[in-house]
Amino acid sequence: MMDEFSRCGLALELSFSFAGRSVIAILDEVAELYGYPKYLRIDNGTELTSKVMQLWSEEHCVELLFIQPGKPTQNAYIESFNSRVREELLNSHWFRTLAEARETAAAWMHDYNTTHSHSSLGYLTPEEFLGLYEISALPQESLAS
Repeated sequence: MMDEFSRCGLALELSFSFAGRSVIAILDEVAELYGYPKYLRIDNGTELTSKVMQLWSEEHCVELLFIQPGKPTQNAYIESFNSRVREELLNSHWFRTLAEARETAAAWMHDYNTTHSHSSLGYLTPEEFLGLYEISALPQESLAS
């Protein structure tokens, strides 16, 4: 999972398969750190088109933006990210266990966010790019009557 604005990798979960509930657990973990997004651009995988995913999106006011089937260019940012994951992580390592793969993936994503510059970000890393913006908490509703 990545943020299109900053190109920051938000989650890189490895598994043999994903059910809708597994995806939701990952989304909730990311939301604990960053909050729930207004939109989520996704493909049409069964784990993403499931009823449980639809209910989650309604519960958290997240609009699901499905790309057209067979049109991966409509989700070019994540396709590029996935290509890097495949080339730089999965194809260049031999993993003996899923735990080892997950540990290596976490280190890779940290490196991606902190040392990989992007031409689209003015040759800054995602971390450097986000540092240019002031991040503050959303205004809270007043409790005064």
